[in-house]
This record gives sequence, C-alpha cells and structure tokens, in this order.
Amino acid sequence: MVLSIFRFNCMLILCLAAVYNCHGAVQSCMDKHQVVGVLRQMEKFLKGQELRFTEGLRIMKSKLVTLQNSVSKLPQADQSAAPTACPTLDAPVHGKKFGSKFVVGHEVHFSCSHGYRLVGPGTRVCQDNGSWSGTSTLCKDLSECGSNPCQNGGTCVEGVKQYKCTCPVTWSGSQCQHPTQTAPPEWSVMNDPAFSRRPRCAKVDQAQHCSCDAGFHMSGTSDNSICQDVNECEVYRLDQGGKLCIHECVNVPGSYHCACPTGYKLLLDGRSCEDVDECLSQQHNCSRGTTCINTGGAFQCVSPECPPGHGNISYVKTSPLQCERNPCPVTSRPCHMAPKTVSFHYLSLPSNLKTPATLFRMATASAPGRAGPDSLRFGIVGGNARGTFVMQRSDRQTGELLLVQQLRGPLDLSVDVDMSEYSERTFQAKHVAKVHVLVSPYSF
Repeated sequence: MVLSIFRFNCMLILCLAAVYNCHGAVQSCMDKHQVVGVLRQMEKFLKGQELRFTEGLRIMKSKLVTLQNSVSKLPQADQSAAPTACPTLDAPVHGKKFGSKFVVGHEVHFSCSHGYRLVGPGTRVCQDNGSWSGTSTLCKDLSECGSNPCQNGGTCVEGVKQYKCTCPVTWSGSQCQHPTQTAPPEWSVMNDPAFSRRPRCAKVDQAQHCSCDAGFHMSGTSDNSICQDVNECEVYRLDQGGKLCIHECVNVPGSYHCACPTGYKLLLDGRSCEDVDECLSQQHNCSRGTTCINTGGAFQCVSPECPPGHGNISYVKTSPLQCERNPCPVTSRPCHMAPKTVSFHYLSLPSNLKTPATLFRMATASAPGRAGPDSLRFGIVGGNARGTFVMQRSDRQTGELLLVQQLRGPLDLSVDVDMSEYSERTFQAKHVAKVHVLVSPYSF
C-alpha cells in the first residue's frame, strides 16, 4: 500500500511538471483533455487505495477485538495464590542457620553449638502457601540439669547420663513432685493393715519411680513410702459436692459401695434406695383376718373396726377396709345424719415430701337409673394433725385432701374427712374416710 501511494505521488509530480512546462513549449506538452484524463485516473486510483486502506483497518480492528475476547475468556490467575516467599527465619539461640533464600521450594538448615542438642526439625522448606514446614527449632543444653527438672525448690545434681534431685524436707519423689505427709490427711485410712499397700516401683533411666493402685495415695518419703487407702466417702463429704450415696457410704480398700436401710433395696445405679413392698412380695407374716399395709422399710397388719353402735345406729363390715350403716328407721333423724359409709385408708409417705401434695380424693357415685346428688360438701372432721392437711373441692363431684406442711418421720398421723351429699339443698347422706398417714424416717 505504501509503494502504491509512492508511485501515485511520482506520477502526480510528473503530470504537474508537464503542465507547468506547457507554458514554454505548447507543441510538446499534453493538451488540457489529456491532463484532465490523467487527473481522473489518479482520482480513481486514490479512491481505490483509500477503500483498501479502510478495509485493512477494519480487518485489523476485527482481529484485535477477537484476540481481546479470547484473552478475556482465559482462566484468571487465583488472586489468593500463595505468596512466593516465606517469613524470615532466624538462627536458634546457641545455633546456626544455613540458607538465605526464603522463596517457595528453598530449604533452610539448622545446627547447634557444642554442648547443645537440636530439638525440632533440622531442615525446613518454604511451602507453596507461604509458610515453613515443621515446627520451631531449638537448641537445648545437653546437661540433664539444664532443663531444671527438680520441682518445688529441689536441687539438681549432675550424674553420668543422669541426674538426681535433692528435695526439701516437705517434698519427695524423683523430681520433688510429691508432698511429704508429716500427718495423714483426714480422708486417709491409716490404722488398718487391710487398707495399706506396698507401692509398685520400677527403675527408669537408673531412677526409681513408684506408684499406687487406683483408690490409694502415696504416703511417706521417696525412700520409705506406702500406699494408703483413700476414704472416698470422707473425701466427697469434705468437698461438699453432694452425697455419693442416697443413704450410707461404706468405704472399702481402694473403693466404696452404698448401703440401704433395712427394708430397702439398692437400685441399679448403685447409689439409690427403694422401699421393698413386703405385702406385694408376700414377705409379711400377717394372719388371716388382717390386712397387710406396706410402709417405708416395713409393713403393718391392720384390722380396723367399725364405729360402735348406739341407739338406732349400727354398722356392718362390707370389706376389710369399709363399713356401711345398717338401714335406719324412717322416723330416726340421728340415724339418717350418721355417716352412711366409713372407709379406712393407709398412706405411706417419705420424709420432707414437697408440698402442697395431693394425698387422697373422694367422689360420689350414683346407682344406675338413680339421680345423684346435685351438690357436695367436703370437710375435715377429726384427726391428730390440725393445720397439716386441707380438704378442698377439685371439681363439681370430687374433693381432695392436700398435705400443706412438710413432715419428717418417723410419724403416724390420722385425719378424718367427710363428704356430704345434697339434693335441692336437702341433706341426703354423709360418707367418712379415715386416713392414716405413715411417714418414713427417710426422704426416699
């Protein structure tokens, strides 16, 4: 393209020179029509060159855009790529470092001065993530006492490839790590040979190490030590962390176990107690005509009597724990006002039961085809525990006896409650329940 433009310029210069020379020699110069023809040819040539130049620029621009698009589609370099260098590493104290390049893939080596040993890796490599491999390298004193092994003010004495600690009077052990017992602790059993053991000792690196079995502690000095039983029951009591056992903790050599009072059994958790129901398991000795009542840790044989008869009022026993009034004469008002039924109830409670607690409920029942009472009234009418119980209505047809004061056994209390039936505000009948509350001396 440049060559064509150069040629065009040369022709244009020659043409202009010819026109210029026409003034001097008209006979040898091109006429006007020839010049115009040449100029038109030059104009066409220039337009052609311009079109080719424009087309070349368009093609170049198109290829440039295609190249840019191809580059933009290439995967970008990870902006979080690992750095190409690691932090500077210093030589360890009492040691040397070899290697001055801290870029990825390079290594640094370490060595220690005489009298010191290398602890940690001797070579560390700069990794792709910009961190050094391995852990820090240290140079430690080769002497056994250089690490200050003796504790609690002990003095380290160098030996041949070993050391020995000279301990203060109040400390013992190979490193003065055990306090010397000048007096046995409160939780140590000292006066029974069955609660003492010889320690198990072994020599490690020319030094003797002793230990005790589980449930024992070391007592005495390093030269004259013995394993004494740990009284777990006493330790736990002194720590005030709560009881190991619900009832009684029994210490045994190296351990302990829980015990329950008579009439109770130990549960599977090894610490809780549960009452044995002698009546249910037929472990009682109640005779015929009496009823077995289970109590906390024991049982009672009862045979309650019906209220004594007087006037027109008399009772008959309809079950071991219930009496019913015999029919009354129609004209006897006192007989109709007397309790129609008297029932007996026995409740066994643990000590310190959380209150208020519902102990007993009373409700009315009507015979089939017969309308029941439309109103009930409940109350406490006797017993030897005033202020301990409350009788209240729980719904329209039911009343409940509540314990409102905590009781600590052993106690034997009684409370009599009654339920009066009314129909259209007219008294119909009264029922009495005699409740006996037997409180255990234990809270379980």
